[in-house]
Amino acid sequence: MKKLEIIIRPGAFEKVKNVLTELGVHGLNYREIRGFGRQRGHKEVYRGTIVQVDCLPKVKIEIVVHDEAVEKVLDTIAITVRTGQIGDGKIFITDIQDAVRIRTGDRGNAAL
Repeated sequence: MKKLEIIIRPGAFEKVKNVLTELGVHGLNYREIRGFGRQRGHKEVYRGTIVQVDCLPKVKIEIVVHDEAVEKVLDTIAITVRTGQIGDGKIFITDIQDAVRIRTGDRGNAAL
């Protein structure tokens, strides 16, 4: 099992949620976050003063998928959110040793 942490623009969240559902991902967690990468934010004019906005709004989605589904999920998400512009996002992948569904006691892939 792998955990995917997907950081994207807020406007892409609904599209990603829909494609994950189509791929059979049955659960996700998300948070609205702020951060920056290479773009280091942008400048805005506020009441005549230039203000540096360092941390931009993003959405972080966390899902756990079977090892066999990882490449399909990665490719689909990348195609869905890619604009070719700085700030499209990142996906971080980590190994999950085990999972337990508390209600039934199911473990491993059965718990997903």
